[in-house]
Amino acid sequence: MAKLTPMMQQYMSIKEQHKDCLLFFRLGDFYEMFFDDAVTASRELEITLTSRGKAGNDRYPMCGVPFHSAENYVQRLIEKGYKVAICEQVSDPSAGKGIVEREVVRIVTPGTNINTDNIEDTKNNYLLCIELKDNKIGLAAADVTTGEFFVTEMEDEKKLFDELAKFLPSEVLVSDGQSGNSSLQIEEARKRFDFFLNLYPEWNFDRNRCEEKLLKHFGVLKLDGLGLGNYDVGIIAAGTLLGYLYETQKRQLNHLSKITPYSVNEFMMLDISTRRNLELTETLREKKRRGSLLWVLDKTRTAMGGRMLRKWIEQPLITEEKIQKRLDAVEELINDPINREELKEYLDEIYDMERLMGKVAYGAANGRDLIALRNSLRMLPHIKSLMECYETSLLKDIHVNMDELEDIHQLIDNSIMEEPPVTLREGRLIKDGYHQDVDKYRKASTDGKHWIAELEAKERELTGIKNLKIKYNKVFGYYLEVTKSYLNLVPDRFVRKQTLANAERYITPELKEIEDTVLGAEEKIVELEYQLFTEIRDKIAAEMERIQKSATKVARLDVIRSLANVAERQNFIKPHLNVEGIIDIKDGRHPVVEKMIDNDAFIPNNTFLNEDEDRLAIITGPNMAGKSTYMRQVALIVLMGQIGSFVPASEANISLVDRIFTRVGASDDLASGQSTFMVEMTEVSNILNNATKDSLLILDEIGRGTSTFDGLSIAWSVVEYISDQNIIGAKTLFATHYHELTELEGKISGVKNYCVTIKESGEDIIFLHKIKRGGVDHSYGIEVAKLAGLPKTVVERSKEILSQLNESDIAKKASDIEVQTSIDEDLITSKQHEETVVQVATTMETQLNLFDTHSYDLIEKIKKLNILEMTPMDAMQTLFDLHKSAKDL
Repeated sequence: MAKLTPMMQQYMSIKEQHKDCLLFFRLGDFYEMFFDDAVTASRELEITLTSRGKAGNDRYPMCGVPFHSAENYVQRLIEKGYKVAICEQVSDPSAGKGIVEREVVRIVTPGTNINTDNIEDTKNNYLLCIELKDNKIGLAAADVTTGEFFVTEMEDEKKLFDELAKFLPSEVLVSDGQSGNSSLQIEEARKRFDFFLNLYPEWNFDRNRCEEKLLKHFGVLKLDGLGLGNYDVGIIAAGTLLGYLYETQKRQLNHLSKITPYSVNEFMMLDISTRRNLELTETLREKKRRGSLLWVLDKTRTAMGGRMLRKWIEQPLITEEKIQKRLDAVEELINDPINREELKEYLDEIYDMERLMGKVAYGAANGRDLIALRNSLRMLPHIKSLMECYETSLLKDIHVNMDELEDIHQLIDNSIMEEPPVTLREGRLIKDGYHQDVDKYRKASTDGKHWIAELEAKERELTGIKNLKIKYNKVFGYYLEVTKSYLNLVPDRFVRKQTLANAERYITPELKEIEDTVLGAEEKIVELEYQLFTEIRDKIAAEMERIQKSATKVARLDVIRSLANVAERQNFIKPHLNVEGIIDIKDGRHPVVEKMIDNDAFIPNNTFLNEDEDRLAIITGPNMAGKSTYMRQVALIVLMGQIGSFVPASEANISLVDRIFTRVGASDDLASGQSTFMVEMTEVSNILNNATKDSLLILDEIGRGTSTFDGLSIAWSVVEYISDQNIIGAKTLFATHYHELTELEGKISGVKNYCVTIKESGEDIIFLHKIKRGGVDHSYGIEVAKLAGLPKTVVERSKEILSQLNESDIAKKASDIEVQTSIDEDLITSKQHEETVVQVATTMETQLNLFDTHSYDLIEKIKKLNILEMTPMDAMQTLFDLHKSAKDL
């Protein structure tokens, strides 16, 4: 340090306080980085690495970026997982001598990034904090760009994964003291959801410290007033998150004006597999918005409405009253197309008020942001007036409780120029007439010469000095010059300033005042306009809560209008809600697929499920026939109904479900060492362990990732388990290519067979995409393979092999299997091991039969083996002999 310059000593001192950050150190028009930070930034940003200091060993690495484009560089760094500390000059370099004062004004991380240019308008950017304590999990989530702040608690780590799938955070705070299984779960979550994991010092998670921060921020005496009385662990998560924001943002966070506690049981639970399989907000393969449910339903006109609609889709309601209010509001707007169209025009003029207020809170809003806010507020009186005629509770609430914010609109309209510059240090921010000093300086900067000419003429007339002139130079400024011949006419009010050979120079109080006004008028007006602008911005910030509430009303209205618009155009109908466990859909359609195909070619289908004799539908039919589409459409119709949307059907009576589970397709998870079958079984396990009788299950091709008998056995057992009302008894659509499972109708209560209709024409098949009662006894796999373009020789050979396999008549054997309708743990005895060995031997014999093996000697040898009396050496020798015999067959 002793060898470094004072400025570099200042840098090192600040860097010492922010060791985990890349330090952007402001030097004039650049942010500079030094030492290891420079090397890292140069590599990651692909910018030139230079050096600073004396020649030789005293030189050290250095690189920099222009301050006016720094946000782009910061964005690139946080996307790569770095934290960036922004160090600004906080004193005026021209105001004194010595080193300019500098300090870190903000730390930027993925979850605290306020650069909305790099954040999708209709997506939130959530920072989460997770606390695990006393077998409870506290979770807090905040979006600093919009001011939203949530807190909840749960006891099940699987529900934590569901919440992570809902919020999709960019950054998660956890204590650096977490260990054991908890840390493993968090690391697994990080891999799955790809967020920045921030290990925050454990002392920040102190209960008393967190409570104090929440009380101080919200200005209350007790947390009960915030609805946090029963959220012991949630308070820790919320307080820690708030403390982290104060530490990194280094400013008042007035836009976090309220905290919303919620229970995970208030909404339909959707795990990550279900969200992915139903393609709620993005497609499964390409991760694109087009082709998702959000793409179909989102006709919102504002960014705020787009974010709210996404939230509605991601967390469907489970309370009939709340859902009915949404449905009624959508219906009322559908019935009023004229007002709905006028409303669209008003909404089109509204900017993202939530994120504009985020900028205001951060002191980052410029003149153009305030004009955008003003233009948005201008629409509120029109919207409020338009809502006067509505009777449904949600629309009436918008009319009654929407604050028109006319005072804020008037403040901005009176003060800010129509087209202000982007930066705040150029002037031309404040309107004429708002402040008299601004008017004076502005007039001085433009009319200064005219004032001087007028004063010169005035003094000539008053003094009688015909050649009196007002002149200017950089040394003396403005002065009156009088030649020696007229000195006798100089009045006493003239103050001598300089004597020349043949003239005298004077100054007067009036000229001095004009000089003070004209000289530096531009500099003064820029400073004054900046000061006035910040005062205006602060006044707007003081009304944060009012503006945010109106923004929420606008967003809700935008969502309801969007759902009404889609319902009318797509011929959706209002669903009837029930709590009797009945799902009765007439002519149901897949909302996305029908929009993707032309000429209204989508084939609608009926669905009936209840809690009695129609609990579980086994759906058979070939691949490509539409089983998966049909099941997904049922799930989407139920989900749409529970977000308050109309649905694609001619009639729909929908029972409220607590969860929707899907097991549709699978893929290898090589990163964690899981095969397709392991992924499938993990998903099935999650469903069987968490589903209730009020859940809706969508299961597609259970057991296809293993051998035929293993897969059939698992699928059969899963059907038994789900259909048992003493265990789950959930409403279920179960698609399978094991047509042997059709034997279960009549043997298991509540199971019904359905199939996809096929039209056969010679050796060809035509998919009719219609679901009907009954099962099929043929999988049509070879026919589908033919349609897919397999070589003719392969298709013909497949038919030959199928003919041989059919001789074993698996279906007949399946029909003789005793159905297990209940589970009795007491049946597990020592005899079970013997039965398993016999079953394996029988299975081996049957499987060998399937492949037309004519030599049974090997099987007989295996049956006669007494493995319990074998020594290890005997066992190895026997295995060698069997292997040799098998090779000789």
